[in-house]
Amino acid sequence: MKQESVNASIITIGDELLIGQTIDTNSAWMAQELNKAGIWVRRRVAVGDVRQEIWQALDEEMKQSDILLLTGGLGPTADDITKPLLCDYFAGKMIVNEEILTHVKDIFENKLKRPLLERNLKQAEVPDCCDVLLNKRGTAPGMWFTVPTTSSRTKRIIVSMPGVPHEMKGLMNDSVIPRLKREWDLPQILHRTLLTAGVGESFLAERIQQWEEALPSHFKLAYLPNYGMVRLRLTTTGSDLNGLQQELDYLFAELQNLVKDTMVINEDKPLEEALGELLLKQKKTLATAESCTGGYIAHLITSIPGSSAYFEGSAVSYSYEAKERLLQVQNKTLVSKGAVSDETVREMLNGLLQQTGANYGIATSGIMGPDGGTPDKPVGTVWVAVGNKERIETTCLRFRFDRMRNIQLTAANAMLLLFRFIQQDTA
Repeated sequence: MKQESVNASIITIGDELLIGQTIDTNSAWMAQELNKAGIWVRRRVAVGDVRQEIWQALDEEMKQSDILLLTGGLGPTADDITKPLLCDYFAGKMIVNEEILTHVKDIFENKLKRPLLERNLKQAEVPDCCDVLLNKRGTAPGMWFTVPTTSSRTKRIIVSMPGVPHEMKGLMNDSVIPRLKREWDLPQILHRTLLTAGVGESFLAERIQQWEEALPSHFKLAYLPNYGMVRLRLTTTGSDLNGLQQELDYLFAELQNLVKDTMVINEDKPLEEALGELLLKQKKTLATAESCTGGYIAHLITSIPGSSAYFEGSAVSYSYEAKERLLQVQNKTLVSKGAVSDETVREMLNGLLQQTGANYGIATSGIMGPDGGTPDKPVGTVWVAVGNKERIETTCLRFRFDRMRNIQLTAANAMLLLFRFIQQDTA
């Protein structure tokens, strides 16, 4: 079936989402995967474990979206109400699915080696009006409902999946996305993204205003500020993949030329990944000496698969004693200049490079808050050093946010400083 565009809504279910006990990563991941497949996400909605609210969300999203994806509320406990609600919503009745029953028994008897409770057996009960999607990673099956319509849209698809991210992703990859692609002749959605630093969103918008206003109607530019940097994402949609790709490449090249003095990378990837790739390309290694960031930079770097090829390690030296013992910072420097100073981060970095043998290093020391500041060094004051054994550059940063935000900003700016240092060092 050919269609101009296919829209989707994502409904995440669970009281834990509304009170902030659990962060909703499901809908973000699902939106990315749907977009790759050519499906626009119209809205993301979170509702609690309340029957009336789930029912109302279904009613509202069914009016405008071709696809509704639900996660959550499919477990064996009393607050898991999604399955019986969907059964009632589509006027079905509950039946035992023999394939799911066998699957559940196998998990408990052969894999978990645990007793199979009656409530676990109920996972095999499904509405008779749905297609059952086998959940290879858990016991709660996915459910696919097809609803004919009398509008210009010939059908609507509603898919319910478990809220456990690992299980939901398995169902999306194995069953949902492939089947959605078979249901519709989906358009192409293409993106190109670059990262800028050192200038604000409004400055960038002013600089490229004429170029942006002249974009073809099927192109859209988005500004995505974060951590003191701005990502620019150019998006287009249509049916001619080759033609769109050529047009996108041409316009993206123009955009890069307009912002070349502020551009860091011209790919949609986190800065820590780009830094790792640069180190790999140069066959160099990195270590970090972290005080105020408490190992957060090391965490970001090692979150990238393969980082062991270029990351030597980290010294988290919070106290004066740790800075002296682990990094050979002089006591007189700490006493006379303080831990948050140009001199201290220089000595931290020197000591780190000597101890680890890494080619490059990052050192951080600052006051993250909410207390600890002084008139000359208020909360949010951070010194960062980046460099190698031949040359070190230091920078004083000043932030004004809460503790975690200050740590995140410090990490992002420290990696950016090193990224540019390496580019200059190897130019």
